Amino acid sequence: MKILQIDHLGIAVNSIDEGKNFWSGVLGLPFQGAETVSEQKVTTAFFPVGESEVELLESISADGPVAKFIEKKGTGFQHIAFRVEDIDAALRELKEKGVQLIDQEPRIGAGGARIAFLHPKATGGILVELCQRD
Repeated sequence: MKILQIDHLGIAVNSIDEGKNFWSGVLGLPFQGAETVSEQKVTTAFFPVGESEVELLESISADGPVAKFIEKKGTGFQHIAFRVEDIDAALRELKEKGVQLIDQEPRIGAGGARIAFLHPKATGGILVELCQRD
């Protein structure tokens, strides 16, 4: 598996508008825009930092994964995403190594990226996302 870079850091928030106050208003990071990913029951907002980004995640449903995360752990750091060269090959390699996956196959995430999550039980408690952008 070839990891190219940290793609983004995911931050669970109650409100993207409130989050923008800090990430753009205080830190001065440019707001790249928001996108709703209905399949994942979330609205995302991206703030570029060099070649990586900060991604704010606001749940659009009380039963969505981000809402459940906030209910258990509160707002804050939710996941790290690594950009990989070939997500299909990366998932095959991880399966061969016995790594517990949330997604057996890639799905489409924000910005049209192909994404897959690794289970926190396999990563020392951190939700890890792999993503491939064409």
